[in-house]
Amino acid sequence: MKENTQPKDPKTAATRFSLQKIYIKDLSFESPRAVESLLKPFERSDVNFQIKAENRKVEEGVYEVVLMATVTVSKENSPLYLIEVKQAGLFLLNNFPEPELAVMLNVYCPSILYPYAREVVSNMTERGGFPQLLLKPVNFDAIYRQYAEKGLQEAVPVEG
Repeated sequence: MKENTQPKDPKTAATRFSLQKIYIKDLSFESPRAVESLLKPFERSDVNFQIKAENRKVEEGVYEVVLMATVTVSKENSPLYLIEVKQAGLFLLNNFPEPELAVMLNVYCPSILYPYAREVVSNMTERGGFPQLLLKPVNFDAIYRQYAEKGLQEAVPVEG
């Protein structure tokens, strides 16, 4: 029995999603007043959290999604520490129609990466000598839908 060697019609081919790799693309921890901050009892006063997701096509069906998180903790308008992490992943996404592909790249993939970024922030905070910082959950779906309603198609920034 011969196999059918004709190419499949992309409209009828099944969609395929697979996580290939998760990795840290960039990581930075700064504590400009480490000695002064660590000698006094710690009182967290102001936490500024920003997050943004970007993606790019690496090759046919393979996308790199990068979740960039920046956390600045300050007291009396003076920074105690700053953490920047670019948590990335390689994802296989085949045969997704354009609207679904955008949702996968801006909602589903960042949702997979976010727990890893949260863990990095928590660990770096402790390794820097400060109490553990646990970032709040982020609803990427709700944020993406807000941006989609406004007609914006670029990466979705989140501030919290």
